[in-house]
Amino acid sequence: MAASLPFHGEGHHQCIFYVYNIEYHIEKCDRIPPVPRPCAGLALLLSFPWPIYRNNNVLDFVSINCRVSSVDMKRTSVNTVDPVARLRVGIILAEHFTLSAFALFVDPLRLAADKDDQSRPILCQWKILGNQPAPVLSSCGAGIARNSGLSDPREFDYIAVIGGLLHGRRQVDEATLAYLRAASAAGVCLIGICTGVFVLCQAGLMEGRASCVSWYHRNDFSESFPQHEVISDRMFLIDGNRITCSGARGAADLSCHLIEEHLNSSLARKASHLLLLDRPERSNAVPLQPHPPLTDEIGHISDSRVRRTALEMEQHMANPLPIHEFSARLNLSVRQLERLFHDHLHMRPMTFYRLIRLRYAYHLLQQGQLTITEIALETGFADSAHFSRRFKSMFGMTPKAARNTPKAAGDIIGRIPGLATERTGVRLF
Repeated sequence: MAASLPFHGEGHHQCIFYVYNIEYHIEKCDRIPPVPRPCAGLALLLSFPWPIYRNNNVLDFVSINCRVSSVDMKRTSVNTVDPVARLRVGIILAEHFTLSAFALFVDPLRLAADKDDQSRPILCQWKILGNQPAPVLSSCGAGIARNSGLSDPREFDYIAVIGGLLHGRRQVDEATLAYLRAASAAGVCLIGICTGVFVLCQAGLMEGRASCVSWYHRNDFSESFPQHEVISDRMFLIDGNRITCSGARGAADLSCHLIEEHLNSSLARKASHLLLLDRPERSNAVPLQPHPPLTDEIGHISDSRVRRTALEMEQHMANPLPIHEFSARLNLSVRQLERLFHDHLHMRPMTFYRLIRLRYAYHLLQQGQLTITEIALETGFADSAHFSRRFKSMFGMTPKAARNTPKAAGDIIGRIPGLATERTGVRLF
């Protein structure tokens, strides 16, 4: 198998290249110039001046630029060199990592890497790095094998750690922590995705920096690293050469952001469109996390009737139900339900119901996509004036002020007595 390239010197000449044992000849010429032997592999890149000889005299030089592939050995033309990758990412998978965070981070890179939609790592390149050859198991049991050891971190623009399950489980070994410290010393930007930020903190690489953590892991993070600043109202956060990401959908937003920064916005849009993801209309818009369900904040409540009522309240925010309907579903009187709420949450059911709706309104205001009137209707208020009065009474500010004053979800929870309590259970993402 060979690839032939026509070129012009004196008369017509032809080169023949063999990928694993290069041989060539020049028609009508009696001397063969030396050429470097390539290593065996998928592709051979050649770029050199080619002298044309006749009777031991150099007649001319021809500049040869070509790519010869061991897979596609068809006739090709001059100047088909692949562009150099402008975004290079190393990925470290923690034990029991979250598969969705990994897939949503790497797939936009794959889609943006090849303009011909063949998934070739041309404009972007990524490697799955690992200290051990065995596949790393995700939290769902699927395993991903490495395709590189812990290679020189200077090969990459970014090294990302994909985290997963917590609570006493070892995420990475000491060799990996040492590798991350070496990468930091080399000036490589480090990324913590999902609970990957826990790994960066464990390695001592987040001192003096804020960390973006999912609201679901906020309490875990604050307990493990009380000296670190934590933010839970956005998808990802860039703090110098550290990037932290809430995980899941946030991993895709971060990946598209990196593509836009290193390549261009059209490739970022292409990746998000193919994955059926919405992108902000303005590239500088901060992507925010969805509002956390308030029922998760009351997981410590022992009475199942209170938890069930809270869940049903969340499912009926746009069209609120009267309290007697909730009590009837539990075969309780309204007074009995009010007593249960007072004992466990220190407030009446109607007050709690309003809190859920106003908390959801707060997050809609932060996202900035709906008008105040639309948000009022979305959260079950008759008009914007009534909504604004209730909102200010609950949070001490108008809806307009709340839109212009970002706050973490935990800041609102902290205003409500009895809700800022510890939660238990395994965090998935």
